[in-house]
Amino acid sequence: MKNLRNCKKRNYMQTLIFFLFLTSGVVAQKLTKQEAIRLTLENNFGILIATNDIQIASNNKNILNSGYLPNVTGDAAAVYNRDNIEAQFANGETNILNGAESDRYNAAVNLNYTLFDGLGRWYNYKRLKEQYNLTELQARETIENTILQLFTVYFEIARLTENVAILKETLQISEERITRSNYQFEYGQNTKLDVLNAQVDVANDSINLINTKQLLVNTKRDLNLIVNNDLTKTFEVDTTINFVNRLQIDGFLEKSFENNVRILRNQSNIKINEYDLKVSKSGYLPTIGLTGTYGWNKNNNNAAAFLATLTSDGLSASVNLSWNLFDGGRTITEIKNAKIALETQEIQQEQLEQEVKRDIANALGNYENRLKVYEIQQQNVVTNQNNFERSKERFNLGQITSIEFRQAQINLIQAQTNKTLAKYDAKLAELQLLQLTGQLLNIEF
Repeated sequence: MKNLRNCKKRNYMQTLIFFLFLTSGVVAQKLTKQEAIRLTLENNFGILIATNDIQIASNNKNILNSGYLPNVTGDAAAVYNRDNIEAQFANGETNILNGAESDRYNAAVNLNYTLFDGLGRWYNYKRLKEQYNLTELQARETIENTILQLFTVYFEIARLTENVAILKETLQISEERITRSNYQFEYGQNTKLDVLNAQVDVANDSINLINTKQLLVNTKRDLNLIVNNDLTKTFEVDTTINFVNRLQIDGFLEKSFENNVRILRNQSNIKINEYDLKVSKSGYLPTIGLTGTYGWNKNNNNAAAFLATLTSDGLSASVNLSWNLFDGGRTITEIKNAKIALETQEIQQEQLEQEVKRDIANALGNYENRLKVYEIQQQNVVTNQNNFERSKERFNLGQITSIEFRQAQINLIQAQTNKTLAKYDAKLAELQLLQLTGQLLNIEF
């Protein structure tokens, strides 16, 4: 009876501590999928760097970097002379000037403008615009990879959260079993071995729960790093999963080549190589330039000069043509290399298309397979739940041993955790398929 009272007292204290924990603990804020995406887009280091790259590319494609605007320079100078001069004239007279002073001033505004450079400037300008498009595609690829990384961690947190709930329930059942075993032992309905077995199971369930909780805390830190949050920030995640309609996925598959970011990026590289080739060919054509100058000059001469002061200003302009008839073969070599680079890029395009076809086929197969596994695991949980309930009734009636009851409990735990794993595996497989079809950023999470 003394052991029975101690058992009741221990259960009462556990219940009290659990209640105090619930009432005094701070409820963690829920981090929805949409909020996680928003934080990632705003704060993720990789995305911030990609955004800066876009700004640089935007600056480069600006008219100020195109070469279409003229160069305007300003020049100014001032010269001061102090000379000792001995001037001998034709009539034999000699004039000596000591410390004769003179000064000169001039200023000019110069304009240089290339009227025609063999269209090299035009194609280079188009190349810069295409380089901007390529940078945007690279940033999009960075965002897609980051979002996929985000949800890989997010769904892992959701899976561990569900596992913690499963293990808590398991631990509660095992603790109830200890209480029942103690009652039965006090009344001589079982042996001490049944009590010890129940205690061992509680210890194992407690260890599993502790380890899973720690893994959950560590994974939350990983997510805080992705969204650039305080690493100690705690939160809960949304464990609901909605799959995209299969008809919608079929539509995405039909236009996958039009939207796949890797294919689009390589197509952009092909255009850039085409412009490089045209820029190289512009070396065969002449360059026509315009030069203009407006200048002002003033000379204050010394006494030995014929004119004491001379001031002038005026405008001059010229058009010049330069044609590099032969540059030692540099232009020919550049054109040959540009053609080879373009051909290489086109070969890579063919290779990339084959790789994307394979990746999409594999991703689609994985997605369909994991959906089937998830359906099977859902049914498996129902079966094991029914089996556990029946085993629990029979155990309470003394019709099965504690070992048989524990096995039914373990089977249920495995079925529940396998179902949770299958659910998030299927969703991640779907996201990978959507990324390959270029639709990852166009769906509702």
